[in-house]
Amino acid sequence: MEELQEKTLHREAARIEIAKAATPFEDIDPEVQLAVRCAADKKALDIRVLDLREVATFTEFFIIAGGSNQRQVQAIADEITEQLKKQLSTRAVRTEGYNAAEWVLLDFGDFIVHIFNKEAREFYDLERLWRDAQKVELPSEL
Repeated sequence: MEELQEKTLHREAARIEIAKAATPFEDIDPEVQLAVRCAADKKALDIRVLDLREVATFTEFFIIAGGSNQRQVQAIADEITEQLKKQLSTRAVRTEGYNAAEWVLLDFGDFIVHIFNKEAREFYDLERLWRDAQKVELPSEL
């Protein structure tokens, strides 16, 4: 008896990623650089900077960082807000989520800082959502 093979019409999709050149850290705005350094000073987890200039019109950069608990998330937000105000006279246009500290959003107009706790960062996954954005190459000392 002949063996029957089941055939399928579904093709396996090949996914090809075209690597984009990363934006050098030195080429981004001083305010963004300072915010990243402030987050690093407060031991923010897995800091990422996305260059949105080619894919969005509402802002130029996203800074995405994590905190291990509510206090750390708030401390990172406080440090960024305080140092930008003190050193560069820059204030956030809007701050959201500070009290709950699951996802704190600091909107500075030209850039937006997102500080997440672990669960919220995994749930919202902004890096995947904005995967078309060019990444910024961060210095190794951060």
